[in-house]
Amino acid sequence: MSYDVVILGSGPGGYTAAVRAGQYGLKTALVEKRARLGGTCLLVGCVPTKALLHAAELWRSLQEAAADGIHAENFRLDFARIIERKNEIVGQHSRGIEFLMQKNKVEVIRGEGTLEGGGRVAVRNAGGTRILEARAVIVATGSEARLLPGLTPDPERILTNVEILELQRPPHSLVVVGAGAVGVEFASMFHRFGTRVTLLEMLPRILPLEDADVSRELERVFKRSGIRVETGARVERVETTETGVRVTALLAGGQPETFEAEKVLIGVGRRPNTEGIGLENTRVRLERGLIPVDQRQRTAEPGVYAIGDVVLGTPQLAHVAARQGLVAVADIAGKPAEPVNPRQIPSCVYTEPGVASVGLTEEQARAQGYKVRVGKFGFRPNSMATILRRHEGFVKVVSEERYGEILGVHIIGPKAYELIGEAVAAMAAEATVETMMNTIHAHPTLYETLGEAFNAVYGLAINA
Repeated sequence: MSYDVVILGSGPGGYTAAVRAGQYGLKTALVEKRARLGGTCLLVGCVPTKALLHAAELWRSLQEAAADGIHAENFRLDFARIIERKNEIVGQHSRGIEFLMQKNKVEVIRGEGTLEGGGRVAVRNAGGTRILEARAVIVATGSEARLLPGLTPDPERILTNVEILELQRPPHSLVVVGAGAVGVEFASMFHRFGTRVTLLEMLPRILPLEDADVSRELERVFKRSGIRVETGARVERVETTETGVRVTALLAGGQPETFEAEKVLIGVGRRPNTEGIGLENTRVRLERGLIPVDQRQRTAEPGVYAIGDVVLGTPQLAHVAARQGLVAVADIAGKPAEPVNPRQIPSCVYTEPGVASVGLTEEQARAQGYKVRVGKFGFRPNSMATILRRHEGFVKVVSEERYGEILGVHIIGPKAYELIGEAVAAMAAEATVETMMNTIHAHPTLYETLGEAFNAVYGLAINA
């Protein structure tokens, strides 16, 4: 059967591309090997993780409620129900994607898709093999957790983001290997559920892709809350024991240490799913397992596009994949679309306190030759932060000295992942620091801190 577009993978990039292709009137097929639509993000990633983080936030709020005059007697943690609720959320939104496919006349084809070259895609499932002919193909096959050499995940002791989401109770102790977004989110979550957490990171700081000030602040808050954090720690061995796991690491000072815990979470990054999908039958080339593309998401094979976690140089973020999907479909349909601007991609980490950023860090801006002015404003003077009892953190604005161009905004604090939206919109609109200084911010709100941080660039913050 012939199609205008065949899309491999139904994650945020793939299903977004499918919806837009349907809206443009393109005959579209979406190929998915899993039983449910939604990809890693919805099924075993972003969405279920945030459902558990929300429960962790509620649990902590209940524990603090007496300070607000609310005395909840005999409240208890029903972790099995938390997992049920997470599954309900995932199921609801997966069914929502199925509805979107029907609404936009996208044919969903179950099975494993393989590129055969010349616009042909073979889809194999238990019923046999079906050959699809396509004017264009979009590779949106995503990524999976990367493991340390020699390790195999299991549901009891050695966990990835998949297995840890199915636990029926919080572990008594947990070693988290890797302090990127996945590692710090699970460390923050289970610490609030009462787990004794140790966080090991090979690089000199946690959240190494964030601004250095933000990384230092999150490490400080983690340590003060009781999470053990070891940076510069190289994990040399992970073993299972009768009671759990034993993790041996060489710490920053050069001394080895062995950590005993009930479970270990491996959060050392993700591997693109580019093997076994037939790229060798095309002119698509790989670099370190990733696919190079141009600004329109086109690969070296005419008519083959790639989006999301499989793309070279792309942050592995759901919203980036979705935007790239829109760009690819626009090119296929001959419609205009702005290419993804890497300087305007928000990054969000859902810890407590939250972390979010957009644009250049201070170090990156200086390294690129900008004359930099920085404004920084903490949450302690903010009335809403006081009401919420969430004073940790700050907003940091990195700007260009002469014209006030906003180069980057970095937030660590309550609801940082919601607050970053103003900064992303400001940068997309090419607003200057002065523009944002003159923007009225509602009071009392958390996002007033952004207004104060923009004022702080010129030493004019009111509540400093």
